[in-house]
Amino acid sequence: MSLSIPSKLLISAGAIASTSAIWHLLCILGGPSWFAFARAPQQIIDSSIQGSLLAPIGTITVASLMFACTIFAFSAVGLIRKVPLLKPALITIAMICLLRGLIAVPTFLTSSGLDTWQIVASTVWFYVGICFAAGSLEQYNLDKSGA
Repeated sequence: MSLSIPSKLLISAGAIASTSAIWHLLCILGGPSWFAFARAPQQIIDSSIQGSLLAPIGTITVASLMFACTIFAFSAVGLIRKVPLLKPALITIAMICLLRGLIAVPTFLTSSGLDTWQIVASTVWFYVGICFAAGSLEQYNLDKSGA
């Protein structure tokens, strides 16, 4: 099976999304210090400290969305069967990831200096957005060509 560059990009984006989802789920097991390290909102950290349901439910929700990104990426490449709403999902995911990558640019500089975590996370999600955009274009072109 020979894969196009956009397909390879989608596979890498799906792998990143799955890895991120697993990391989020591990924060539930790791507890408050893991949520703090992951730069979770203070409300989530407090929930983890108190043992309330906000932290695990919120984290599972975010991880589920990331796993959904993986499913759409792998479906577009043909690693799994085609899922409904594939093209609109790819476009939506691309836009969300690109926005996530760009929206943090003003926060790179904080009062305490450069936030390396934010730079890395934003760069990774911007890359994932580019991968999904490339995959969206490939899907559009495949439909246009009748393949």
